[in-house]
Amino acid sequence: MGKIANEELLKRLDENFAGKVKETGADFGLLTVEVDADIITEVLTFLKTDAALKFIFLTDITAIHYPEQEKQIGVIYHLHSLTTNTRIRLKVFLSLDNLHIPTASTIWDGANWMERETYDFFGVIFDGHPDLRRILNVDDMTVFPMRREYPLEDPNRVDKKDYFFGR
Repeated sequence: MGKIANEELLKRLDENFAGKVKETGADFGLLTVEVDADIITEVLTFLKTDAALKFIFLTDITAIHYPEQEKQIGVIYHLHSLTTNTRIRLKVFLSLDNLHIPTASTIWDGANWMERETYDFFGVIFDGHPDLRRILNVDDMTVFPMRREYPLEDPNRVDKKDYFFGR
């Protein structure tokens, strides 16, 4: 079986989730779709178990912070079908006042640590996760370091003056 065309993949998703899956791009041939948090489990399960698609490999779960948007946190899933050599990216956007999303660890065991890392750095709460706690940062840390909420440099540093760098 050959690679699945993005149009065919979108058609299959639309047949099963009429109007609930929105294409947002296909940079470098990688189809990107956006779904709501309330159906992410169903979409991921469909992509994994569908006989023609077989997206059995969860490559990554991560997040990104867009401070200028209404829904600031984007949870991103990368899936790969090893039988068709097709990849897809799914995005779910969450607002800072409700960072809850269902866990994918019930679908892929490997999602466990990816979700812990996403929680650790962005504060996304994966409902139903078996052990959601920090994985890389110290347990008593009160901030989420990958959010764009803090200045990149310490404004009190004296060795970072512009005239040292010819500016």
